[in-house]
This record gives sequence, structure tokens and C-alpha cells, in this order.
Amino acid sequence: MSCTYSVRRFVKKYKWTILIAVLIMAALVAVLVYFLALAHAKDPTIEEEELNAYNLILSINEKMEKNLNRKTLAEWAYASNLTKANLDHNLAVSTEVANFQKEIWRQVNQYNWQQFSDYSLRRQFWYYSVIGEPALPEAKYKMLTKLVSDMESIYSTAKICELNNPNKCDLALEPDLTNIMATSNDEKELKHVWIEWRNSVGPKCKDSYKSYVELSNESARLNNFTDQGEFWLKDYEDPNIKEQIQGLWEQLRPLYLQIHAYVRFKLREKFGDLISEKGPIPAHLLGNMWGQTWDNIAERTLPYPDVETIDYTAAMLKQNYTPIKIFKTAEQFFKSINLTEMPETFWKNSILEKPADRELICHASAWDFYDQKDFRIKQCTDVTYEQMNTAHHEMGHIEYFLQYKDQPVPFRNGANDGFHEAVGDCISLSFETTKHLKKIGLISSASQDSKTVLNNLYRVGLAKIAFLPFGYLMDLWRWDVFSGKTTPDNYNCKWWELREKYQGLEPPVDRSEEDFDPAAKYHIIADVPYLRYFISFVVQFQFHRALCEKAGQYEPNNAKKPLHECDIYENTEAGNALKKMLSMGSSRPWPDAMEAITGQRKMDASGLLEYFKPLQEWLEAENKKNGVFIGWEKTKRVCVRNRQELKTGASDE
Repeated sequence: MSCTYSVRRFVKKYKWTILIAVLIMAALVAVLVYFLALAHAKDPTIEEEELNAYNLILSINEKMEKNLNRKTLAEWAYASNLTKANLDHNLAVSTEVANFQKEIWRQVNQYNWQQFSDYSLRRQFWYYSVIGEPALPEAKYKMLTKLVSDMESIYSTAKICELNNPNKCDLALEPDLTNIMATSNDEKELKHVWIEWRNSVGPKCKDSYKSYVELSNESARLNNFTDQGEFWLKDYEDPNIKEQIQGLWEQLRPLYLQIHAYVRFKLREKFGDLISEKGPIPAHLLGNMWGQTWDNIAERTLPYPDVETIDYTAAMLKQNYTPIKIFKTAEQFFKSINLTEMPETFWKNSILEKPADRELICHASAWDFYDQKDFRIKQCTDVTYEQMNTAHHEMGHIEYFLQYKDQPVPFRNGANDGFHEAVGDCISLSFETTKHLKKIGLISSASQDSKTVLNNLYRVGLAKIAFLPFGYLMDLWRWDVFSGKTTPDNYNCKWWELREKYQGLEPPVDRSEEDFDPAAKYHIIADVPYLRYFISFVVQFQFHRALCEKAGQYEPNNAKKPLHECDIYENTEAGNALKKMLSMGSSRPWPDAMEAITGQRKMDASGLLEYFKPLQEWLEAENKKNGVFIGWEKTKRVCVRNRQELKTGASDE
């Protein structure tokens, strides 16, 4: 009673003060509600502009679809037949389409599109508001397009002579040099091929590459980016993407160091002191022209060489595999998980074998012709197990095209370019399991004893783990080139500095700035960003883990269902989950697409690390047992300004 009485006395005494306070609070709430209403009210001007923009975007998309179809047909004609007439036609059509894109760019940027309420409309305008290279004046755009085409032609038509037959000078990269690097045990032949390929491409491209960098940066600045490297990163929609990628690499580096140390130890057993006990590995001894994947040397370095192994390429040849059968095998996997079979136009228009009657760009590629029905692959396919994996990779691109073909034109792309590269590789993680190869009849038995499983996991590791630093450093080099941090007089030496720092590799001979070794890799001279491949080698394991869980093929901490033995073949639940993500295209930011398939919103290397955990544990124990040095000391190879300095022994380093 006393408490109630006290409250009454307080209210009676201060009733006017309380009333005034209540009125003030009510007024503040009213003002707040008013401004919130204003904020959510439709601005009549914006509303009318948005309606006009909706009609405009329908017209733009219809015209853009036709123009992109024309442009892609012209690009295909040249890439599949490297003639001057096709080049001239390609340049003419490309210029016409660029002028059209520039007009669209101007129209779009007249709108206050950032204020549109419709998310899809706003996002389409965002895509069209950044035009890229067509922002250049027409003459400079033509010049840039021709520079890239010329470098591609140099790369694609280059030939070298045989080591022991200098009069036979018709060895092309595909398939001749690729096969020599993959199969030869002759160190002199490997060195010869490695050096001569670079001599045939690099010096011829260096001046063109300098001009390419200047024009690319000019186009980036016209799009309000500091340089071309920053422009390349725009679709990740994240200002901190470089820091994220660096974090992923640091997470993965310990695993790479272990496989590097083990491979160096095993190669020393074969090549002796040609390979330093603690130094970088000579790049020509890893079974690949660029030292980017090492799976071609698996048989020479297997953890358990006495365990019976299966030569998958030999099995394919024995079963009369052809390039068509390789792609039909890949198609069957996608169909088995309820994805789409290849349309009739695919089989009619694709180039799946190297034609004998013309020069073409043999680098494997998948093509979307923007008419919702024409999708193709161009691949100079040899009957090898490696090419079978490449076929799955390229068909993964086609599946992505097929699933998002009904999206508006700006959304017909991957959630980010790393996603596009990851789809086919994710399928390959199932395809490469011995139980899958037995299912499709490529092999008759599938031993699952621990040694066989580890050997198989090691083979995959030589492709996947070994690639990681190469996939990262390609664009690290180019970011510094575009920003001006690395200048033309230091292109090659900076390239080898990064190859040593991240990969622990060295050239087989000293290099100079008269060489231009980056040009020996197609993506450098063809203006193709490469970060996508590093990202794909991370996210494909995220995808794989999520799909395997949906398929009931994988359970965390269950030794009977490990991630590395999962095969989602014929599982439609996993396929439907993948299809749902693919059909989104780039209509939403990539974290939304990632969440749709994995439940996560960030790129995460834990899937890759879990997949290779048994291999990492074995490598750590084996390297410790053998007293193997982990990491590498500085290379004894030098890189100088010109070859004359190599002859005199002078060097700035």
C-alpha cells in the first residue's frame, strides 16, 4: 500500500512535467513515421523512369542477343580456321557490335538506375553500365582486338623442330609437344621442347603484349577502374576479394609444400643431382609444358609403385574409344543426374578432333552462341584419359549454358567465372573414382585396399594440389603488370620470381628479358583472366561435398563414406541441386548461388583439405621418414636483362 501511495503522490506532483514529456515523445514518433513514409514512398519521377527502363531493357536484350550471336559466329569462324579473311571478318563484326554496345552503354548510364526498386532490372542495368573494351575509340578498339588475335595466331601456329632431326620442324603444341612433355623420359628432349616452344612464341609476342597492356588499361579507366586488373575483379562484387584469395592460398600452402617436397625427392631418385635436394624443381621435368599440373609423372612417383596400377589411357584404346565416344561418355554422366543432354546442334557444329586441312586454335573451349540453341565445344581431342577429363570439364560449361539459357542476356554467365570452371571439374571428382570407372566398364575391377586408394588419391593430388599456386600466380603477375608495378623491362624476371616464390619451380636454363615466357601460356596472350581457375579448384570441392551429402555418398567422420570415394553418378537429388544453382546464372551475387548449393556464403578450402586429408597425413609421415626438406632455398638460376649478360656472366641479381 505504501508503494502505491508514493507513486500517486509522484504523479500528482509532476503531472504537467510527465504530460509534456509524453507529448514530446509522441511528436518525435510522428516525425519519425513521416520521414520513414517519405523514404518508402514512390518518387513519381523514378517510378516513370523505371517503367521506361523496363521497356528499354527488353529491347536492349533482344538486340544484344542477336549481336552477340553474330559476334560469336565470327569469332568461331576465325578460331576454327585461322585465315586472313576470317580474321578481317571477325574484326569487322566485332567492331560493329562494339559500337552497338557503346550506344547501349550511353543510354543505360543516362538512367538513375541505382534507385530502381526492381532488383532484376537494377542488376541488368548494372551489367550494362560497365562496357569493357568497347569503351575505347573505334580505332583503338580495332587495334586491341587485332593485337590479341595476332598473338593467338602466333601461339596457335607455332612449330618447333625435333631434337634429333633438325630438318623435321612441324611439331605443334597440340598434340605433339604436349605428348612429349607427358611421356618422354629423356631429359635432353624435355629441355629442348621446353626451350624451343618458348623461343617460338615469347619474343614474337612481347611488343604486342606491351601495347595490349596499354590499351587494356585505357579501356578500364574509361569504365572508371584504375587498371585492367581491377576491371577483371568487378564481377566478384567484393572489394576484399584479393585478401580472401590470399587467405585461401595460405590455408592450402602447407598441403602444397608436402606434395612438392615428396615429388622433388622422388624425381631426385631418377634424375640425381640435376635436381637440388633443397632447391626448386626444374619446370621441364613435371610432365606438363607449364609445370601447372603434374599427374603425367604419377607412375614415376607413386607412393606404392609395386601395387598393380591400371593404365586408363591403354584401357580406353583397347576399348576403341574415339573423340565422339569420349564426349558421349561425359554426356551420359550429366544425363544420369538429370541434367540436359547435348542438343543436336552440339554434335553437328562442334569440332571434337583436330582437322587436317587447316590451322586452328586448339586450346579446348566451350561456346555459347546466345540463341538459346547453339552450344559447341572446340577441342583437338586425343584418346587419352587426360582428354577424357578435359571433355567433362568443357561439357560442364555447356551444361551451365543450357541451364541459364532462358535468363535475360546479362545473366547468362556463371555466378562468378570460377563457378563456371568448377562445374565440369566437380563432376570429374566422381568420374575419377575407381568405382565409377568400373561402373562404366572402363576397368573390370576396382580394388579398394588402402594402398590402391592412396595411389589414386595421389594421382588426383598431382592435378589438383600441384595446380593451386600456378592458378594463383598467373594473375598476381598480371595485376602487377597492369598496375605498372612490373614494367616491360622486368616482365620475365618477375614472372620467374613468382614461379619460384609460389610454386618452388625454376627454369631448366637461365633466362633473360629477351625471353617472354609468360606468353608461352595461352591465357596470357589471349586476354583470359586466370584467377577463375584457382577459385574453381577450391569451390569444386565445396560443391562436391554438398552434392555427395545430398546423394548419401558422404558423411563427415565416417570412414566408410569418405569424400574422396564419393560418386554421384545416377543420383538425381544431387543433380537437381546442381541444376538449381546453374539455372540462376549471374542473376544473383555469387554468395547466393554458393548458398543455394552448399548452404555456405563464402569460399572455403576445408572441402579440398578434407578430400586430401589421407594423402596429406601420408605425405607428412613419408617426408619425415625420409628426412625430406620442406620448402625450397633460392634458385641458382639467374634472370638478366639480355642474353649477352648470360654470356659474359654479368647480372644485376
